[in-house]
Amino acid sequence: MGISIVDALRSARIFAGLSDEELQQVADVADEVEFGQGHVLTEGGHVGSGMFVLLEGRVSVHARGADVELGPGEVIGELALLRRDARRIARVQALTPVRCLTISREPFRALIASDVHLAVALLESIADRVPD
Repeated sequence: MGISIVDALRSARIFAGLSDEELQQVADVADEVEFGQGHVLTEGGHVGSGMFVLLEGRVSVHARGADVELGPGEVIGELALLRRDARRIARVQALTPVRCLTISREPFRALIASDVHLAVALLESIADRVPD
């Protein structure tokens, strides 16, 4: 049996400060998807509508002239959860087959509107990831 969605979320730094109950709330608005090798998850300049949490596989992130490789537990596109017009800053492409969770903006917004503690914890985690 594979890792539970709650355990997968727990492994992502952005969700590190959440309780099991809060992680379950996030899991309830997440969908699991798979992409084949070579699939482009995000394209720089395009408007984003949500984020990805990598569960399995590796992706290449190309932003600002640099390439970075990410794997399980990493998060992509979290700023799209906060702004309707948030443009992707990176091209993210699957280097291997990838399994990930997706969290769309509207269910995320409804979730944080219903739980102030969860909202503060997630917003602090997202703010910590914003580049200077």
